[in-house]
Amino acid sequence: MRVVLAPDSYKDALSARHAATAMAAGLRRAMPDAEIVSCPMGDGGEGTLDALVAATGAQRCEADAHDALGRPAKAEWGWQESDRTAYIELAETSGLQALSLDERTALHSTTMGVGELIVAALDAGAERLLLMLGGSATNDGGAGMLTALGARLLDSRGQPLPPGGAALADLACLDLSGLDPRLKRLTVETAVDVDNPLTGSRGASAVFGPQKGATSQDVERLDAALGHFADHVAQALGKDYRDVPGAGAAGGMGFAARALLNASLRPGIELVMEQVDFEELLDKADLVITGEGRLDGQSLAGKTPIGIARAAKRHHVPVVILAGCLDGGWKDSYAEGVTAAFPLSSRPMELEAALSECPELLADRAEAVIRLFSASPSRSRKISTGGAS
Repeated sequence: MRVVLAPDSYKDALSARHAATAMAAGLRRAMPDAEIVSCPMGDGGEGTLDALVAATGAQRCEADAHDALGRPAKAEWGWQESDRTAYIELAETSGLQALSLDERTALHSTTMGVGELIVAALDAGAERLLLMLGGSATNDGGAGMLTALGARLLDSRGQPLPPGGAALADLACLDLSGLDPRLKRLTVETAVDVDNPLTGSRGASAVFGPQKGATSQDVERLDAALGHFADHVAQALGKDYRDVPGAGAAGGMGFAARALLNASLRPGIELVMEQVDFEELLDKADLVITGEGRLDGQSLAGKTPIGIARAAKRHHVPVVILAGCLDGGWKDSYAEGVTAAFPLSSRPMELEAALSECPELLADRAEAVIRLFSASPSRSRKISTGGAS
């Protein structure tokens, strides 16, 4: 029996790699002779760089950059010399997980570090860039990134704007003449895990601002500021990109990537699956176990477990999701190719306990799944499931 373990990370608990290790431990308790293929995944958020490096053998590089609060930091990025491809994960410099709760400020956090990593990739000779957006602490519409790449954002006095999304309300002049000319020769593919527009009730500020420290008043302020920024970008380019699906990803980084880096915006899980040849793994699989911290209706917008289920459905391979919790709309995942989904907790638990016990909970659930699967009289390769067609 061949089982593919393809989890995303479990936020605040386990990386995708460690999640796969925990699943494998439980699976071996039930079926020691199973062939286990570990393929940690990501949809553009924290841990996606690790998944890509592990799967492709890309070189890890380190660069000086700044974090979301503008503090000097060391950040990693991936480099594939053979095809001059750079892998850059926003969360490496501007990720929410790196900040404590009292440090999270959607008003003033910056994506400058992402731009600094892009410069490092250009210096190495990059011709192609996979830019992974997700898990951001920022809401600046990519303004910090653009500044690091040579753009100038000035107020009415001709002074550079301070970092952060709130400052965009004072933008009077957007000068793109200094953008690094090497960007014109760079093919950019952007991995996004949401399809939200830049502004409005489904925009970056309204939907994701609160988890980055924004109050209701902050959300209104940030949404207006991003709209003002989008007005200037539209005037400079002659085209408005604010309503492009995915423009609201990572606090508006999707908008900046599409409008000013000429990037394609694609579901992150699709890009990652292409890079790791996931379809080939599915062709020989009997079962796929995936998961992440939460499965809900929003997961259908492009989260890892759903992307995997859709691909597995084409190969008639059953998929089980092990999620930290199942929330509203999760049953819609059945129509996407999910065979079954289970929460991790075995009893009423405080969040802190659930996070600390995540490895054991994952192992236990994986063991239960494989015991049930192996006991089925119809178990065979390429089982047709309710979600398969």
